[in-house]
Amino acid sequence: MSDYVTPQALNGAATPFSPDEPHTKKQSNKPRLLFIVSLIFGVLFTGTHLAGDIQQSGLSFSGSLPLILLAIALLAALGFEFVNGFHDTANAVATVIYTRSLSPTTAVVLSGVFNFLGVLFSSGAVAFGIISLLPVELILQAGSSESFAMIYALLFAAIIWNLATWWLGLPASSSHTLIGAIIGVGVANAMMHGRSALSGVNWGQAMNIGKALLLSPVVGFACAALLLVIMKQLIKKPALYQAPKNHGAPPLWIRSLMVLSCTGVSFAHGSNDGQKGMGLIMLILVAALPVTYSLNRAEPQSSVPHIITLAQSSQQQLQQLSPLAPAGQPHAVLTAYLRTGERNVNVLPALAQVAGNIGATLNHSGSMANLPAGQVPALRNEMYLAAETIKHLQADATLALPAATRQNLQSLRSALDAATQFIPAWVKIAVALALGLGTMVGWRRIVATLGEKIGKHPLNYAQGVSAQLVAMGTIGAADAFGMPVSTTHVLSSGIAGTMAANRSGLQLSTLRNMALAWVLTLPAAALLSAVLYWLLISL
Repeated sequence: MSDYVTPQALNGAATPFSPDEPHTKKQSNKPRLLFIVSLIFGVLFTGTHLAGDIQQSGLSFSGSLPLILLAIALLAALGFEFVNGFHDTANAVATVIYTRSLSPTTAVVLSGVFNFLGVLFSSGAVAFGIISLLPVELILQAGSSESFAMIYALLFAAIIWNLATWWLGLPASSSHTLIGAIIGVGVANAMMHGRSALSGVNWGQAMNIGKALLLSPVVGFACAALLLVIMKQLIKKPALYQAPKNHGAPPLWIRSLMVLSCTGVSFAHGSNDGQKGMGLIMLILVAALPVTYSLNRAEPQSSVPHIITLAQSSQQQLQQLSPLAPAGQPHAVLTAYLRTGERNVNVLPALAQVAGNIGATLNHSGSMANLPAGQVPALRNEMYLAAETIKHLQADATLALPAATRQNLQSLRSALDAATQFIPAWVKIAVALALGLGTMVGWRRIVATLGEKIGKHPLNYAQGVSAQLVAMGTIGAADAFGMPVSTTHVLSSGIAGTMAANRSGLQLSTLRNMALAWVLTLPAAALLSAVLYWLLISL
């Protein structure tokens, strides 16, 4: 018997399987068995590789508390991606399940495979772009109690809000949730240290991310509507514009269109949303195990002399431009510049001194692998400060630097980012598994919302294809620019656009609830994370 889910089943009028059907129990246990096997594999795979990295770095622990804290944080990060699967990955399979183009089991497995590939081939730019929202002093305090409080606060705030909106069946955005949680931690940290709340977040990066999150649903709505109109003019196939029937799959050519667009959305989703979990895990690993994960020990030996040369030449060029020594510690000068964005005469000399320290440290050790364990966190902090300072200087239109100096600084920044912004393969695989497992558990509620509760008439095949193709293109473009977007909002707004273009009518109550979730997500997550951060620091 088929395990396709009918529209009536999704809304509670029927169940996916009739109790009277033969072999129902055997079929219904397949997803559960796959889930359990995948979960066991993921835990063993992650634990084995983590232990191997720790052993290779020669790190030892005097007690079990650091390992317990690390395990809780990693489980919470993977839990966030698991819950993310309730929302965002479920959107990738929503239309293909609703239109009966694939059975739920086949759809989620196929989506999981392409999510895995998307995560595996992602650049990591989105992951570190989100992390850069955090206040610089928290990023530099790897292993401190404040860094652990930051991690737990933003993780649990994001998970709580995601679970709440999933329970209500609302396609809320995991991207908004995570970004809101990060903003809340940053604001709380600034206020607890007696500074203005505005100084707790990199607002320039926040504005860039905000624009991407705001514009992508508009693009999804307009482009999906336009694509449906074009399809109607070019493809004169009545079957393409019919709603799914209660029994039987659509014609093969329609199924092929639905499946191809579904795999494209899954791949794009993995390449963009998967990076959020990857960024969280790297934040955890650097905070808990700075000796092991602060620097990319897999960097080729040839990269170290290149960094030394760039650091030394940058130091010389900057000293020629600003020969005076910085007034104050160079780390404090650069931290204040990154926090406030206010450049003074001490910034260039401080950057020159930090660049010189990086070159001298690497020249003494000869390689990343030979660096003494005690020097790893300090070198990583200097590399991060230098790279972020160069990034801010490059965006400063009022600063005129010689072309040779600007080019050399850009090369140094790229080399430093390669040494500090890296994601091990096992992290990508663990995140991909968490996304896929979340899809297997939570897809049903979101499928029902997208299929029948956005428009006044059920979604037809052409609308599903249009929405998925536009979502795939929009998410893929955002990934290329290193900007996070919401799969939920892009796809749901695309479906709404096709409903408007098809004159199917829109269910204002659903759209109102989705808009309300969209508006409330960021401030709610920010408030949750701020309160949790304050509680954890106080305790």
